[in-house]
Amino acid sequence: MTKVNIPFIYSPIYSQLELPERHRYPIEKYRLLHDWAVRHGAQKDQWQRPVTLTWEQVAQTHCSSYIEKLKTNNFEKAEWRRIGFPWSEQLLTRSLTSAGGTVQALQMALSSSIAIHFSGGYHHAHHDWGSGFCLINDLAIACHQLLLQYPHLKVAVLDTDVHQGDGTATLFQNDPRVFTCSIHGEKNFPFSKSLSDLDIPLPKGTTDKSYLQALQHTLSFIAKNVKPDVILYDAGVDIYTKDDLGHFHISLNGLFQRDMTVLSFCRQNDIPVAAVIGGGYQRNLERLVRGHAQLLRAAYYVYTENNFELRSVVRSSEDEV
Repeated sequence: MTKVNIPFIYSPIYSQLELPERHRYPIEKYRLLHDWAVRHGAQKDQWQRPVTLTWEQVAQTHCSSYIEKLKTNNFEKAEWRRIGFPWSEQLLTRSLTSAGGTVQALQMALSSSIAIHFSGGYHHAHHDWGSGFCLINDLAIACHQLLLQYPHLKVAVLDTDVHQGDGTATLFQNDPRVFTCSIHGEKNFPFSKSLSDLDIPLPKGTTDKSYLQALQHTLSFIAKNVKPDVILYDAGVDIYTKDDLGHFHISLNGLFQRDMTVLSFCRQNDIPVAAVIGGGYQRNLERLVRGHAQLLRAAYYVYTENNFELRSVVRSSEDEV
């Protein structure tokens, strides 16, 4: 296989959001993951700056009246509580930029085989409402933007975040060009589930072995029945046993094996893949970043023999840190 120079899409704005003290959202993780990649050998020519979306582009996915309420801060308090962020212009710009990064990653994957977005996975945003830290659904927007250019493509959204991709499911419930698949916690948020094209709900306490078996069955189904032209992969690390909101017992090595399994499947089947880092909720940011870094490790194992210093990053003792 030929060597691939993996594009990394990132903007400093991802961690530039003022939040209340002790806010649940780990906003610093994006900057820290970028710094981790640089320390471990990421090359300057890999980094791509995302292009911020326009509201007109967002309106091709989301309801215009909802967008107007977002722009003017015209939500009821209960609506903002459901989203989980305080309103600010900074929040809107960050959301548009992050969504633009996922659009860019999906488009770049077609020519580079793989692209990794150091943000994204805001899958709880529906057509006309937001939820769970998600104002606009970058996964859905990226699919729509790609299909405007290439209307005959078949796109699979493979969502392995511990929380179901409910917004993505509803946004594509009537579009056969996008296959939505969610492997998630059966008893986790959102507690009222939507209907994806394929849902794999797993019980609390799910371990590496049973998780990876479910993933293998899912990929076999996709290969046989979907045959996608491109995969948009949400690699959330809130399945990790150390996650504050996850309820699974997936080890750090289990995270790595999940990402290896997905990326190896894509490479072996010659399917371009765009990955977003998705969710992960820990106060211990060093450990959280190490979880997200497994996606980078897996990408380099599968796609390149670059000098990325990854082979000694994970040790069994780190699961106990």
